[in-house]
Amino acid sequence: MNKPVHVIGMGLSPKDLTASHLALIERAAVLVGGKRHLSYFGDVMALKKEISSPVSGVLDFIEAHMADGLVVVLASGDPLFFGIGKTLIGRLGPDQVIIHPNVTSMAAAFARLKLPWQDAAWVSLHGRDNMSALAKAMDDKDLLCVLTDPENDPWAVKKQVNIHDYAWQMWVLENLGALEEKIFFMDEHTDTQTVFSQPNVVVLQKGEPAAPSGPLRSGTPDNWFVHEKGLITKAPVRVLSLAALELAPDNILWDLGAGSGSVGIEATLFLPDGFVYAVEKNQSRVAQIKANVERFKVKNLSFSLAQLPHGLADLPRPDRVFIGGSGKNLDQVLDVVTTVLRPLGRIVINTVLMETLHLAVSVLEEKGFGVSLTQAQISKSRNMPWGRRMEALNPVWIIAAQKGKP
Repeated sequence: MNKPVHVIGMGLSPKDLTASHLALIERAAVLVGGKRHLSYFGDVMALKKEISSPVSGVLDFIEAHMADGLVVVLASGDPLFFGIGKTLIGRLGPDQVIIHPNVTSMAAAFARLKLPWQDAAWVSLHGRDNMSALAKAMDDKDLLCVLTDPENDPWAVKKQVNIHDYAWQMWVLENLGALEEKIFFMDEHTDTQTVFSQPNVVVLQKGEPAAPSGPLRSGTPDNWFVHEKGLITKAPVRVLSLAALELAPDNILWDLGAGSGSVGIEATLFLPDGFVYAVEKNQSRVAQIKANVERFKVKNLSFSLAQLPHGLADLPRPDRVFIGGSGKNLDQVLDVVTTVLRPLGRIVINTVLMETLHLAVSVLEEKGFGVSLTQAQISKSRNMPWGRRMEALNPVWIIAAQKGKP
């Protein structure tokens, strides 16, 4: 029976090889690797085979020589991180391959930058047109490693950075582990004639949302607001909710469970003589409200930190109330709100939960409010490599109720 093929990750350079790795290489009857990797072991008395295209020929060679003795394959970085390890396992079977892991370019890049990377994601542009995957990763993640090639180089990545909704810090790390290793920080001042050496990787770290490209408006784009990913009343739902409130210019509006403050802030457009009081229980989201108030230079909104229904007693009586979040205390919140709400005042509640829908309608109707329901089922287009597809947002129930109106 043939001995398993040993696939050794080279890490960044031969300096990353352990004594056991080197011992296997010295004992090899057959040594397979890229031209650069084989050049490190010119004194090893083994039959050598350079990895070249097509890879199927290399696989045929390895399989044909497994009976000749120990076969060692040298792989860049880690064999199972965009390496030959997967291909060999698929061809020979997992029992005929032993993987020796090592440092990846991704791990090394974050180490050089002193950035913890347990939450990082990667995107490979190496040998593929994958800009749509990069765009999605930038939407979803805060820290990225991008594997490049001569065509999909750092400048191609920079174009994606320039059009994204958030500001990003961008580093290019060339020739990791080599004497020629260099680290560049790319920004708007980087010389556009700069040519980056291969191989290189790019690290992206998300910053604050890019400055709004326009003033506050009805349906302000979500990405103009500072917010936690996904935790914002989406622009189309925001428009419907504000319409349901039927705001008058001098109304007092309570925005409860305000989150990032997007609804209350946008409501100020319709309240030139009114005022918004936003209440939020999460300290980090209160900070987001503050940041958004400053971004849009809003003057007629104040915010406070409180666990509802606490924090309402000192507020002036509202004409309108928007409830975007109250957790499990909705019944208690409604007890307070329905009591202090001015005659013919309106309450609008947004929820994605059937249980909240049932509770809200039951309580409001018991208290004599007229209730109407709208379900918003909205899809937005997302670019694909050869066109667009529609991606559904979570359906949202918009519960509108008026005091003293059956």
